Amino acid sequence: MNVSLIFSEQQYRQLAQHLFPDDGCEAVALVLCGRAAGKDQHRLLARRLELIPYIECRVRTPDRVTWSTNRLLPLLAEAEKKKLALVKIHGHKGYAQFSEVDDESDRELFPRIHCWLDDGLPHASAILMDDGRCFGRVVNEHGGFTPLTRVSVIGDDIRIFDASADYPSAVPEFGRRVAQTFGQGTYDSLSKLRVGVVGCSGTGSPVIEQLARNCVGSLVLVDPDHIEVKNLNRIYNSTALDAANKTPKVQVAERAIAAIGLGTRVETHTKTLFDRVVVSALSTCDILIGCMDSVDGRFALNKLASFYMIPYFDLGVRIDADGKGSVDQVCGSVHYIKPGGSSLLSRSLFSMEQVRAAGLRRTDPEQYKKLLEEGYIRGVQEDRPAVIQLNTLIASIAINELLARLHPYRIDPNGDFGIVRVSLSHGIFDHEADGVACPVIGRHVGRGDVEPMLDMPELSQGTTS
Repeated sequence: MNVSLIFSEQQYRQLAQHLFPDDGCEAVALVLCGRAAGKDQHRLLARRLELIPYIECRVRTPDRVTWSTNRLLPLLAEAEKKKLALVKIHGHKGYAQFSEVDDESDRELFPRIHCWLDDGLPHASAILMDDGRCFGRVVNEHGGFTPLTRVSVIGDDIRIFDASADYPSAVPEFGRRVAQTFGQGTYDSLSKLRVGVVGCSGTGSPVIEQLARNCVGSLVLVDPDHIEVKNLNRIYNSTALDAANKTPKVQVAERAIAAIGLGTRVETHTKTLFDRVVVSALSTCDILIGCMDSVDGRFALNKLASFYMIPYFDLGVRIDADGKGSVDQVCGSVHYIKPGGSSLLSRSLFSMEQVRAAGLRRTDPEQYKKLLEEGYIRGVQEDRPAVIQLNTLIASIAINELLARLHPYRIDPNGDFGIVRVSLSHGIFDHEADGVACPVIGRHVGRGDVEPMLDMPELSQGTTS
């Protein structure tokens, strides 16, 4: 099983500051991690840092640190109660491998951790380099070592340290121009990414097309609906026959990607986001892209991204008709959401009242209608019309935002582009930075697998959408 480790950029900065102090001596920290336990992979999600004070280390030299395990005991108790993982991390300067002293230390520490927790789950040791790179290994109950497949740092930039990065594969001819534009490192990262796209219609369709043609490794596509005649002018590769046969939208995308033939693997779910199987599949993605109109769906995906520390791109389009055969406004936006940053909720895209109303409309339409008539809730706006050229523009902005964060190429820092807005009717192309951390969604960063999933009763065990 592949095991990886994920940090937020804020956590990574705190670790770097602690592990590389001014005195030049080694330091150590412990990290409590949530878990995302997939079928073929297991992700450790940094939940809380425990920075071991320098004064509590019995030995601190430029190449060795010996520390008291007193702070380990309450962490083990918490890990046992909440089924969390424990990661030990220390810093190295210019020495990009575990030393013999590290081997001896890990073989002494981790069998004891496994004995205490007795969970049969992975726990890890990691090294942060002074140049910013990070790597690590799982240490089993017998003191055996298995390299971490990947360490990721999710922030304004998306930094991915793959264990195989030192051995890049040959770039195939169809990927050569992607590598020429963004570098082989970015091409290699794209080819290993697992991207979840929720909503495969208006903006989702051109997003999927561009991801496949940029040689993304695998896609998880989620949409419960089938092709209708009204979809034919805005869903790429859809046909009148698909409308007649009521072909699921995810199948149209899967068929097109197979025909393109660039090797992108596809997993499809003809279900809503509010399904345990879907949440489980999305929880093991490296990137999430939301192409939904529904308020409750966007809130749930934002929440999922926080639980599992996944960078999230939210796409929205809007065309307001004036009722006289013309339009008042044609606009769209791309929101980038990072773990521990602001959210769609704190950016005021919607309120919790709207989230509750949308959820009630989805789960109990009759009660929703009754409360709406009685004035107890505000109505949820119907979908607005959108056209393929606007959808494609917003999709292209989103894919370029993804590429910019994997391979920072623009003059201004990525932190200035938390939101990108476009108004074709008013000739506006604008952007703004991320806002303050969201107190509602931010508290879930790194929690990972819990019951019920995402703290949502409708995702309890035994439920289906």
